[in-house]
Amino acid sequence: MTLNRTAIVTGGGTGLGRAIALRLAEDGYNVVLNGRIQSNLDEVAALIGPERSLVVVADVSVRADADRIITEAVAKFGQIDVVVNNAGVVNPGTADTLREDDFNRMMAVNVGGVRNVSLAALPELRKSRGNIVNMSSVSGMRGDWGMYGYNASKGAVSLMTQGMALDLGIEGVRVNAVAPAAANTRLAAPMAGNAKAAEAFAARIPMGRLVEPEEVAHAVAFLADNTRAGFINGVILPIDGGLSASNGQPSFVALAAG
Repeated sequence: MTLNRTAIVTGGGTGLGRAIALRLAEDGYNVVLNGRIQSNLDEVAALIGPERSLVVVADVSVRADADRIITEAVAKFGQIDVVVNNAGVVNPGTADTLREDDFNRMMAVNVGGVRNVSLAALPELRKSRGNIVNMSSVSGMRGDWGMYGYNASKGAVSLMTQGMALDLGIEGVRVNAVAPAAANTRLAAPMAGNAKAAEAFAARIPMGRLVEPEEVAHAVAFLADNTRAGFINGVILPIDGGLSASNGQPSFVALAAG
């Protein structure tokens, strides 16, 4: 168990962020929960306990807010060892239908938020020889129909991860990312409840289902651990049931069976 260490989880009130926060708490981390909705964050904090959690309502797309997250975290826990940049937004739309403000918001949160929180935390991470785990996506590895703006933002996260890993590795600060496929969260609920959509995803994912939030959380916890993953740096780890192993063509076996 990791003791006397502190992790920041942005977007920590729901979905993947909630699962990651609870998993890191199980490993013994103090957890700083960031998000936009106080009630969601308070619910997770109650599960962790007041002595080992801190709620900071803030918008990671604003650098001053990112600085405040770090200041409040250090004031309570004294150090920062892990930053999990999980906060993100998704707005679907094709190249000619996605609204400009929706595109800009995705870039501000998904890309700018990663930069803001990472840079704000960097002085503390240098002291602790800590690390950063970013939330990318399989949508940052290849394109999706009707999601080009989201693809652009997550592709940027992946490349930012690798560039920062090169810059900071010599200082002992590792930077990695996870790249999940569609997860079984509230955001995916409309898709998961659509039989046709669920069937289409099952046909593409070799394991035939969505990824569970806890499975993503386990991978984040592994990358965050300097003992288990101390020489892993600049990795974009797919958590996709084998989706990225495919060249995109449909299953010949399934077609033959049909």
